[in-house]
Amino acid sequence: MSNTRPVLAARRVSFDWADTPLHWVPGDPFTTHTINVLHLLLPAGERWFVQVYQQVLPHITDEELRADVIGFIGQEAVHAAAHDEVLPQLRRLGLDPTPYTAQVDWLFGKLLGDRTLPPGRASRWWLWERVALIAAIEHHTAFLGDWVLNAKELDRCGADPTMLDLLRWHGAEEVEHRSVAFELFQHVDGSYRRRARTWATAFSALVFLWQRGTRFFLANDPTLTGGRASLAQYYGAGRRGVLPALPDVLRSGPRYLSRGYHPRDEGDTAQALAYLATSPGANPTDRTDRTDRVEGGR
Repeated sequence: MSNTRPVLAARRVSFDWADTPLHWVPGDPFTTHTINVLHLLLPAGERWFVQVYQQVLPHITDEELRADVIGFIGQEAVHAAAHDEVLPQLRRLGLDPTPYTAQVDWLFGKLLGDRTLPPGRASRWWLWERVALIAAIEHHTAFLGDWVLNAKELDRCGADPTMLDLLRWHGAEEVEHRSVAFELFQHVDGSYRRRARTWATAFSALVFLWQRGTRFFLANDPTLTGGRASLAQYYGAGRRGVLPALPDVLRSGPRYLSRGYHPRDEGDTAQALAYLATSPGANPTDRTDRTDRVEGGR
């Protein structure tokens, strides 16, 4: 396993959704919509990452870490934009995600957004708390990124190649920058108590939001009648290899809570970079330049 530290930079990506069907995992609405929740959560979540990290930049005294955080900001901004572009295709296919995305926007914009606090200790506490939450979330996104890079069953079942490329491009970048959020948290705070507390908060919130999002999609899918989601369905999909296996998901938490934890032990940088070098979306002939948009937001 190679984990040589790469130089982080936002990539220019382009995906064509014209031929992507509603059930892009053929004959499997449950798996399709479980993964589709990413398109509901990530745009608002990753814009929130960018907002928080822009506030942290003045507190970073390590120049290498500062460069990594700037690269992370650029990659996360492009992730948000790329997943946002899936939503119009869902609407064209008869599934409007607006009621759910409005709730997610409230969560990240209001509940976890900036607060009017006195300068000094109080405002710094809220900033560090959110940095710790991002580190915990990034542990799970790196886990998912590593999973999707190796989820060969999605290829075997005929999943839509454009959607798979989006997921694998994004997953590869999550593996590539998997150490940044944790190292930033360690740099500005590093409290183990805060790490454990925010992991519990992040994991509980992700489970709640994910099952809620899956149920929303299945209930509003125009091709289904009485679509439902259950833990048994998830367990079965995990055993087939089209979703992360439940035991693997549950084992990922204790790794993050280990006092010796470091994200470099999760995933394979060389595998991630190899995919990024060949990804059709990350290496398009007619490139759509999002770099100016990213740099303008810094």
